[in-house]
Amino acid sequence: MCGRYTLFTPATDLEARFDADFAGVEPRYNCAPGQDLPVIADEDPTVATRMEWGLTPSWADESFDLINARAETVSEKRSFADAFERRRCLVPADGFYEWVDGGGPDSDVNRGGGGTTPYRVAFEDDRLFAMAGLYERWEPPEPETTQTGLGAFGGGAGEDDDSDDGGGPIETFTIVTTEPNDLVADLHHRMAVILEPDEEATWLRGAPDEAAALLDPYPADELTAHPVSTRVNSPAVDAPELIEPVG
Repeated sequence: MCGRYTLFTPATDLEARFDADFAGVEPRYNCAPGQDLPVIADEDPTVATRMEWGLTPSWADESFDLINARAETVSEKRSFADAFERRRCLVPADGFYEWVDGGGPDSDVNRGGGGTTPYRVAFEDDRLFAMAGLYERWEPPEPETTQTGLGAFGGGAGEDDDSDDGGGPIETFTIVTTEPNDLVADLHHRMAVILEPDEEATWLRGAPDEAAALLDPYPADELTAHPVSTRVNSPAVDAPELIEPVG
């Protein structure tokens, strides 16, 4: 599972790496579910779009919170199949966190803060990479309105009632996970799909069978992992020291 990641690379370097506009993107050391984060969508890969991490399918009657999609079933499950077919995205990152001793990213506690020891997984040089993602546009249902007493006709208490028009479509994304490589297997039983740079265009706009062929574990010998502070357990904490090795 991928329940937290980092993206602290400066916007100018992000733009050079992905050939896309990342204007306004600030360094993040603890990207967490529910936050608006930059992704590169297939429909316009020249601009990074902010979307909420935690996918809600377009057909849903209420908001979902699907932060990960399993590679093995992503083309079959109703929640993801349509997005896999036609709405793929790149999720830029320069590292991700996993929790040892069970329960970490799988826990409902802080969506990634229930384990004993958090580890940061990244390339040794902290270089940027893209995780395979899917996105959706969900239209919240119109709120029900009821008429109660005289207020419903414009008098009395009804004057201060502001109706919520739903606020328009909400864009959300999820990160695709696969079996772990040998490094991550010591930390967790799943890992994010990390794409090679030359695979990114195929993931965005290739045929579904071409995209499915990319959903394998990234080689372990190119990554490193070290324990970090348990302060990362709280999504409210976002500071450079979170990525520093401890112990």
